[in-house]
Amino acid sequence: MSLELKVNTDLKAAMLAKDEAALRGLRAIKSAILLAKTAEGAAGADLSEDAEIKLLQKLVKQRKDSLEIFQQQNREDLAKKEEEEIAVIEKFLPKQMSAEELKAEVAAIIAATGASSPADMGKVMGVASKQLAGKADGKSISAAVKELLSK
Repeated sequence: MSLELKVNTDLKAAMLAKDEAALRGLRAIKSAILLAKTAEGAAGADLSEDAEIKLLQKLVKQRKDSLEIFQQQNREDLAKKEEEEIAVIEKFLPKQMSAEELKAEVAAIIAATGASSPADMGKVMGVASKQLAGKADGKSISAAVKELLSK
């Protein structure tokens, strides 16, 4: 079942349950899907699974950035809404790797690429970003690579 069908099904259930948090999150996903499908060059084609995952990760990242700003400004009411939407959107993403799993994968990639210093970070990040796409966000991958290369 495509992401769009899952979202539409969940959207109907959330409407019936009058779940405002779920409705906000699901409507954001639906809107992003429609924008991606009607974007220039897309010609209304269905999105690939990779494109769907990237789209969801982008939505989560946007909300995490907003959440951070709201928390700095002591706007707990808005921060709570962002947290609720993040939880709804993350239900559609594949399970994210734990910090330990991520470090183990990055260490294997570093060994495979022969990287030895922080100067090799770009080489490692290129491989790591492709292999770990959908399983971890770029920020945590980058942090793990920096940590392991600086040892």
